[in-house]
Amino acid sequence: MATAIDPRSSSVLPSNRLISLDVLRGITIAFMILVNNGVRNYAYPPLEHSAWNGWTPTDLVFPTFLFLVGITIVFSFESRLSKGTKKSSLLFHTFRRALILFLLGLVVNGFPYFPLGTLRIYGVLQRIALCFLIASVLYLLDRRPGSKVVIVVVALVGYWILMRWVPVPGYGFPCRTIPLLDPNRNLVAYFDRHIFPGRLYEGVRDPEGLLSTLPAVGTTLLGMLTGMWLRSQRSPSRKAVGMLAAGILGILLGLLWGHWFPINKKLWTSSFVLFAAGCSLIALSICYWAVDIKNWKKGWTYVWLVFGMNAITAYVFSELLATTLSKIPVYIGAAKINLSWYLYLKCFAGIPSHHLASLAYSMSFVALCFVPTFLLYRKKIFLKV
Repeated sequence: MATAIDPRSSSVLPSNRLISLDVLRGITIAFMILVNNGVRNYAYPPLEHSAWNGWTPTDLVFPTFLFLVGITIVFSFESRLSKGTKKSSLLFHTFRRALILFLLGLVVNGFPYFPLGTLRIYGVLQRIALCFLIASVLYLLDRRPGSKVVIVVVALVGYWILMRWVPVPGYGFPCRTIPLLDPNRNLVAYFDRHIFPGRLYEGVRDPEGLLSTLPAVGTTLLGMLTGMWLRSQRSPSRKAVGMLAAGILGILLGLLWGHWFPINKKLWTSSFVLFAAGCSLIALSICYWAVDIKNWKKGWTYVWLVFGMNAITAYVFSELLATTLSKIPVYIGAAKINLSWYLYLKCFAGIPSHHLASLAYSMSFVALCFVPTFLLYRKKIFLKV
């Protein structure tokens, strides 16, 4: 569904709209495209995911997006409910949107050949769809913050209990016969191998697996709690300070819990949820202070608004473009390479450092993805499912 809205017009954007949310969403999706499109083996180190336990700045991108999804649910639903929209209508829209997001994820995974026998079922958009669906239903059932706090605690503690205290069939007991969070011998990987054998991103495991969706929902609900905080009657400065303080607390709690349940993005551990949410809160508090309190909106926010107002469109376009470039053959003499590698060799390989060359390629790819989102923005078209 295409919606025509001009984000620069005060007539369609009420004065209480938080532009900082759109700005941070734009920064997040641009960073997501950046880290997904480096040159293999030469990726700029900060743009790589942590190999297993631990974290890099790249590991914080996806949870920040889910965190913002939680905030958006609150603002969107409350706006529509205030206009008289029935909960049943919102529920229908929620299921419809989640289904479309999930199907888009399958399109991204299968494009262009769609190998049905080995098609990966999990994915980024699929996880967004599930978290959006579950969090939305929970919000429609009970809009009080207390219930969300309880669910977050149950989800994070419950996930820790499952990963720490439940034996992995065929392998043994964590911390006794097998290491805690062993890459291949953990409960998440075990379930995924039995649910979707031959369809996992890393062969024997998947970073968007089914069981790890449980703590990912916790990330979304923490965003939802933040949305409730932002919609409260507190002063803007108090909201900013509150988010900053909560962010620092989240980071400290995540690091502390990480001593017993390591920070791990691929398993989306409970400590990772707290740590990443803390980082998201700090980033949002800074954006909120700069954009919505200090009103620093001229110039620097434009690029991020363009990306942020069509975030899913930008992401899907980037994934399909990257796959297309990797599938088009190019011949250099008798050697056959793909168009992506050819463009890198012709345009960026002359940069002395392979890592900097990869970074330049990634940044150019982001700039290319900016073009269609810019055209949509200028036409006042924002694609929403």
